[in-house]
Amino acid sequence: MAYTTQEGRTQILEDTADAATELARALAVLGEAYEHLDEQTAELMEQRLFRPLQGAYGQLNRTRTEFAARSALVARELAPVPTPAPEGPRVSLEHAADAISDADQMLAELQDTLLPVEVGDQQLRAGLSEVRSAISPLPEICDEMVRNVGR
Repeated sequence: MAYTTQEGRTQILEDTADAATELARALAVLGEAYEHLDEQTAELMEQRLFRPLQGAYGQLNRTRTEFAARSALVARELAPVPTPAPEGPRVSLEHAADAISDADQMLAELQDTLLPVEVGDQQLRAGLSEVRSAISPLPEICDEMVRNVGR
């Protein structure tokens, strides 16, 4: 399928916005889980999951907005993620793992399209790689925490 440079760049911005929304959803769900954990487990979750995820979310947003500026495009504002319904911490951690995995898959599919190579730039490619490196171990950490919550 042929596309113009602007169409390709717009697609990159849309795909990265969708991935960022999934990361925001995971952050919201982890915030909900935090409220239901004992202090020690909550601190561990914050250190191993929340902080790395928050950093990756920030990196992805910086990557997309800086790419938009370099491309003379406007990156759409991300819609606020609704507050998740109260659930037990295990369910919340499972939902976070799913959202993180979804975001990672979205970014992998974007990279597989070669759009970042064909109409992107080095900073975009580096930013996407950094985000994926940061989030790829997080679903497994969520799963590990699910196994240990309440024990």
